[in-house]
Amino acid sequence: MSRFMSKRFATLESYVPGEQPKTMQYIKLNTNESPFAPSNGVLEAVSEQGKLLQLYSDPDATNLVKEAARVFGVKESQILMTNGSDEILNFAFMTFGDSEHPFVFPALTYGFYPVFAKVNSIPYKEIPLKSDFSIDPADYHNAGGNVVIANPNAPTGLTLSLAEIEGILKTNPNHVVVIDEAYVDFGGETAIPLVEQYDNLIVTRTFSKSYSMAGARLGFGIANESLIADMNTIKFSTNPYNVNRMTMAAGTAALQDNEYYMNNCRTIVEVREWTKEQLARLGFVMTDSKANFIFAKHPKVSGETLYQQLKERGILVRHFSRSDIADYNRITVGTKEQMEALLLQTKAILQEVN
Repeated sequence: MSRFMSKRFATLESYVPGEQPKTMQYIKLNTNESPFAPSNGVLEAVSEQGKLLQLYSDPDATNLVKEAARVFGVKESQILMTNGSDEILNFAFMTFGDSEHPFVFPALTYGFYPVFAKVNSIPYKEIPLKSDFSIDPADYHNAGGNVVIANPNAPTGLTLSLAEIEGILKTNPNHVVVIDEAYVDFGGETAIPLVEQYDNLIVTRTFSKSYSMAGARLGFGIANESLIADMNTIKFSTNPYNVNRMTMAAGTAALQDNEYYMNNCRTIVEVREWTKEQLARLGFVMTDSKANFIFAKHPKVSGETLYQQLKERGILVRHFSRSDIADYNRITVGTKEQMEALLLQTKAILQEVN
């Protein structure tokens, strides 16, 4: 840290993204990317917009918002497009959090939540998960602050029901409740239908997982018009052209090809369940993940050892060093062929350990 950096950030621990290898080819099962390429419509749309890069993008993302409103069954005024879902989440922290309005979220969840709170000088409270890694919705009733919950949660993949989310909304009428649905297309239950009923609900989404656009950086929020207007104030005060024209075109085309992507999600779910069965036969213990990843441990090999051994064999999974989950690895669900390769190498490692 230089002597010029603000002391506000002296103790800031930044979010650590998954490895992006540059030295060799790996089967990448560590960052929850889709194993499927974007649709042809997306590729064509991006190519066309590439010819117009001398022009600024539409700050209102008009065509993209219109298409999203059609797909998700909401009003255009209830949508805000952002540079990845990280930006809409940060907008929520910036807009609705301050010294008198803290944030509350699980102690084990998406690692950016505490970072957003610290960067914006917002107090926050982390609530421990239950022993089985599930979230107890009662812990968030009358939370005393704005609530953020990833549903499905990361890195566990566990979900809350729509009724449980509604209970949280009802008991926090004077605080914003953010439901982060980055993985909802793989088996979760969306809270979007509750937006009309609850003026304190923000649902955040990303194109990174189910729409094969992790490299494009596109996310969005759906909420009551007044909440969207509030966050738009922050957006237009910081970066009005936050979504570039190529990404905007890609997102529009992806929504027009929605069935292609939803079919891919169904395939990923099938491969996930098959892989869980195979891992269970090898002695692994797993959560009942409803995301595009598996959260698993083996009683005879540490999470760190399995991660390192797989990496040496050309397969990347995500290992977390924090003590409460150090025995586990988060494994992105890839193609059937990629998961077969993972299982083959895992069997070899277990045989060596035994």
